[in-house]
Amino acid sequence: MKDFLRVGMIKWNKKFIYPKSVRSSIDGKRIYEVGSEKLPSVTTILGQTQSIEKRESLAKWIAKKGKKEAERVKNEAAARGSVMHSIIEHHVNGNNILDMTETGQGAHRMAAVVIDKGFKDLDEIWGSEVVLSYPGLYAGQTDLVGVYQGRDSIIDFKQSNKPKREEWIEDYYYQGVAYATAHDCIYGTRIEQCVIMMCTPDLYYQQFVLNGARFRQYKWKWLWRLSEYYKSASKM
Repeated sequence: MKDFLRVGMIKWNKKFIYPKSVRSSIDGKRIYEVGSEKLPSVTTILGQTQSIEKRESLAKWIAKKGKKEAERVKNEAAARGSVMHSIIEHHVNGNNILDMTETGQGAHRMAAVVIDKGFKDLDEIWGSEVVLSYPGLYAGQTDLVGVYQGRDSIIDFKQSNKPKREEWIEDYYYQGVAYATAHDCIYGTRIEQCVIMMCTPDLYYQQFVLNGARFRQYKWKWLWRLSEYYKSASKM
């Protein structure tokens, strides 16, 4: 029996019971404790299997900015993104959150854009801030699981300092297919779409949707990255 609930214009369908977890860090690597398992996060696996080109690109950016300025930019973006996520999470649960700091006010404006432009095609929500794990292999947390434009979907919200080209957000696609694969494994679903809703501080909104053959390609590439991670771990 479907457990439907409407919160404002948002339709909830609590068809799955999602687990609680504890998130920690070991040697600088994010770990999720799900049940009796301690599993590496999806972002940790992606970081450990990053291409040489991507590592060099990041090193060049840090050298150009300087370590202190690069750290400031990174921390500022992380704080803004965290508040934006919190505002959207409260919204989908029918609550409000008020943060009158400079960071908070900017995040409120960004969250409003994501909700206004992204949520109009959101058919229903199964869960918010959902921890998903693939037994024995990995875990992570996605912002929403539900139905978007008629398709079962993994949905993530992202803040960005500037507009992004699609080739720059590949890791977001890897995260999406990893979460979908874990969800399919545990709950017997067949999720083949991930949606990335992104906003910049100057309120430029972008949306990226991965589905069909490209989704399946990224899924195989994710499984290869996962294999490489465990091959490397076995040599340590």
